[in-house]
Amino acid sequence: QVQLVESGGGLVQAGGSLRLSCTASGRTFSNYDMGWFRQAPGKEGSFVAAINWNGSTKDYRESVKGRFTISRDNAKNTVYLQMSSLRPEDAAVYYCARFKGGSWFSGESYDSWGQGTQVTVSS
Repeated sequence: QVQLVESGGGLVQAGGSLRLSCTASGRTFSNYDMGWFRQAPGKEGSFVAAINWNGSTKDYRESVKGRFTISRDNAKNTVYLQMSSLRPEDAAVYYCARFKGGSWFSGESYDSWGQGTQVTVSS
């Protein structure tokens, strides 16, 4: 089973930026699409962004398009989420996950999850 470790969360003012990282164990990282999800207190988890195995295809939830960028470095077994123009409503625990098949937008399509990293946005 792959281990995913997120980092980079923290407290930022509205309008600020953060870059989240997720590093995977093992040698098969480059074989898999990867995704980012988030969960705010009292809310269900939701899709944020996904990237295919070689980084050529990406997709985002509508509310983060133009502000967030997902990328990956397969040599480092790492996927990133660059977040800019952060809003209070972006505050959540952010999770990276490994895609196993199906729809990128559904959490059920992912088979391994990190422990999450907290993002707090002050207004």
